[in-house]
Amino acid sequence: MDSGRLLSYPLSTYYAMKAIIFGAGNIGRGFLGQLFSQSGYEVVFIELAQDIVDRLNADRSYPIRIVSDAGEQTYTVTRVRAIQAADAELITGEIATADILATAVGVNALPAIAPIIAQSIQHRFDSGNTAELNVIICENIIHSGQHLRRLVLQHLPERYHSALDQKIGWVATVVSRMVPVVTDEMRKENPAQIAVEPYCILPVDKPAFKGPLPRIEGFLFADNLPALEERKLFAHNAGHALCACFGYHKGYTYIYEAIRDREIRRKTLAGLNESGRALIKKHHFEPKEHKAHLDDLVRRFSNVALGDTVARVARDPIRKLGRNDRFIGSALLALEYGVQPVFLLEGIVAALRYDNPEDEKAVELQRLLADEGIAHVLETACELKPSEPLFDLISHKYKQSIRSRKIST
Repeated sequence: MDSGRLLSYPLSTYYAMKAIIFGAGNIGRGFLGQLFSQSGYEVVFIELAQDIVDRLNADRSYPIRIVSDAGEQTYTVTRVRAIQAADAELITGEIATADILATAVGVNALPAIAPIIAQSIQHRFDSGNTAELNVIICENIIHSGQHLRRLVLQHLPERYHSALDQKIGWVATVVSRMVPVVTDEMRKENPAQIAVEPYCILPVDKPAFKGPLPRIEGFLFADNLPALEERKLFAHNAGHALCACFGYHKGYTYIYEAIRDREIRRKTLAGLNESGRALIKKHHFEPKEHKAHLDDLVRRFSNVALGDTVARVARDPIRKLGRNDRFIGSALLALEYGVQPVFLLEGIVAALRYDNPEDEKAVELQRLLADEGIAHVLETACELKPSEPLFDLISHKYKQSIRSRKIST
């Protein structure tokens, strides 16, 4: 499947341009900042954390540590400054003259930034700037472009709606770069520094752009982004979660430890092959290319230098067991395309049994299972109907695992 093309340009072709990024967190600093900076843009972050704002403005740069088992390299993101997220007047003025805008704040924070984006677009139009503005949305939600557009329209006077549809592009992306949690030691050394894996490609929704395509290193302009969004969810996210939940029950702390366990690696890949067969049928991915994609994911999961933890990847099992999320969504897709989700079922049961006492959602899930039973959890958290085949498959497998655990103890 020809899902897109990666554009690469010599830096000598770039002009001085300005990119504004809502959010100077893991993806903002650890991914977007690097892509924009190395493509010749001035990078302006909009951020709540005052220590990050102060350090970025003091240094006008920050280091990215690119870590892998082969060693570590440091890339310095230059031409950087930051604005406090509470400074609405300054933000609207900056966006009025921006060449590109991006968000990396987390799905739950999008309603909070929609009003200032609407105000900034209105000010941009009122000031006479008729140039197209594309909003690159790096949030973990399918159809993110449509979602943010709807939020912004709620705060934009109707007389601007037509201009918005003509001039503003709402560009969904598939964020796959892994960025571990910043350690306390790193924060003490420099609160703006961050560590990332070497992978640095960002698929973007090509048809969503307004005007000429921007010349940005690492952008993969995809004609069929929904196919890549589903592959991200049912391969990358599902594989990560399978590995984490299997790893938790064998007592591992880090993802790299879990994926290097022969049994966990085998079961994780088997589950991904089940969802993969369905993805290939639905989206016509080339089987060899998809297998190479899965092999590359497993290789990336095993990156010791990232130090990614089982607890971080497995956290909030209730959300991850939602109907359209990585566990249940993968199994439903497999069944839809005639694939029996044998190992995906094992992963679902492992997620249902994820009882980490330091994870409040895991504690809540175990309380629901104990007080209300598996059928209640499948109907409410997983949004499955008792008439659906997956409902009985999970219920039977879960009860079987509980009986086996009682016998073994």
